[in-house]
Amino acid sequence: MWWFQQGLSFLPVALVVWSAASFVFSYITAIVLRHIDPLVPYISDTGTIPPERCLFGIMLNVSTFLGIATMYVRYKQVSALSPEKPKILRLNKLGLTLGWMSCFGLCIIANFQKCILYYIHVLGACLTFGVGSIYMLVQTILSYLMQPELHSKDIFWARLAVFLWSCSSILSMFVSSVVLYSGLYGQNLVQKLHWDSQERGYTPHIISTVSEWSLAFSFLSFFLTYIRDFQKITLRAVVSLQGQTLHESPGSFRAEEQALLIAGSI
Repeated sequence: MWWFQQGLSFLPVALVVWSAASFVFSYITAIVLRHIDPLVPYISDTGTIPPERCLFGIMLNVSTFLGIATMYVRYKQVSALSPEKPKILRLNKLGLTLGWMSCFGLCIIANFQKCILYYIHVLGACLTFGVGSIYMLVQTILSYLMQPELHSKDIFWARLAVFLWSCSSILSMFVSSVVLYSGLYGQNLVQKLHWDSQERGYTPHIISTVSEWSLAFSFLSFFLTYIRDFQKITLRAVVSLQGQTLHESPGSFRAEEQALLIAGSI
């Protein structure tokens, strides 16, 4: 059995690989069609113009589903490991709520492009990266509280390092974006897809775009830390039949009761 076939470890693997592919494929498409500059564009710029916009949207929608599933499995795992620790259970529920809010933000990013509905797109980015960072913090705290009995110290330090990486990327992106869009370097820069290295504002633009890519991959790296944990968990559905048919009629109730009595007598 391969390592990604153990337990549910394929979920975080699929989330990371698919999300990275959605960025890379839309970037390659936009470059080939010369819709953007090759040197570190905004991630959102790679999904602004058709056909890459269609590819970007549908792939990120799938990433949203994989993120929701991954966060739910993590929630169930922590609940099963610490059923009698109220503090951990409360943090766990908070983490699931924040995680799903972050996934909803990713869905907004996928379906509301920056150059069309900018403020809704920014709202989605704030939910994805802002609330998502708080989700990472909650999971890091849970890893700390669950060590050394249930979590190794290595996992805690790895998640803490990725969380700090994410925070530094957010800070760098926020500061450079405020400087870039302050009006000092012109108007309507949100719509600008092509930059010249000699233009005013090019430096804060590059800092902002590099920070955004760094932030995105810090999120993906955080989910990589779930792989070892997910190798030790499986989920299954239990089907409970309330009757022998899927329609309701007076005769069917008597038949079901008779069948249950016979089954009970056997």
